Amino acid sequence: MAALQALGARSVPVVSRGDRFVFAQVIKDVVDFLELEDDTGPNLSPDELAARYDGILETAVRLTRQMPDARLEDELPNRPRSWRVLMHHVFQIPVAFLDMEERGETLTYENMVAPPPDDMTTSTDIARFGEAVRGRFQAWWAAARGGDFAGEVPTYFGATSRHEMLERTVWHSTQHVRQVASLLEQAGVSPDRPPTSADIEGLPLTEAVWDET
Repeated sequence: MAALQALGARSVPVVSRGDRFVFAQVIKDVVDFLELEDDTGPNLSPDELAARYDGILETAVRLTRQMPDARLEDELPNRPRSWRVLMHHVFQIPVAFLDMEERGETLTYENMVAPPPDDMTTSTDIARFGEAVRGRFQAWWAAARGGDFAGEVPTYFGATSRHEMLERTVWHSTQHVRQVASLLEQAGVSPDRPPTSADIEGLPLTEAVWDET
């Protein structure tokens, strides 16, 4: 944290060189910062990303309902975050994206990591929240489909294209849904139709579900 603060960075991940840094939220920014020549544009079209996300959110709701309430305050491996907070975060990610899209607001880190309200205490509560978010996403896509996704949108880590922000939103939630499935296994529950390799195909994700450290 001291090294991050010395750089002036407020959150991770970042890539730094000396006293210069770039947020690593968008791979293109990292490639440009390191002066590489890789093509980092999204592999999936907005239509493909929206369809993928709808399925991921459906899976997230289904898996969330399976989680035993007694495990919600357990902590994640290698991170001071509870299972309850992670499961809520899966759906808070699209909330931050949709607030940006629908209200013209800058996508903020604070919104994206906002914790669940105090009265959201059970897996059923979180699943109901997820269902509402999924419905909101479907309504947004019905209006946004066919629009211009090449233009820039404002985010806390700088301007990025609308297409890239949609992709980031999709893979971010997808990775956490994979983690929820892993937590269910740790809780002795067999995940009901967890994400598969097909769900991460075309997204900038690896096979690793958890960070090694």
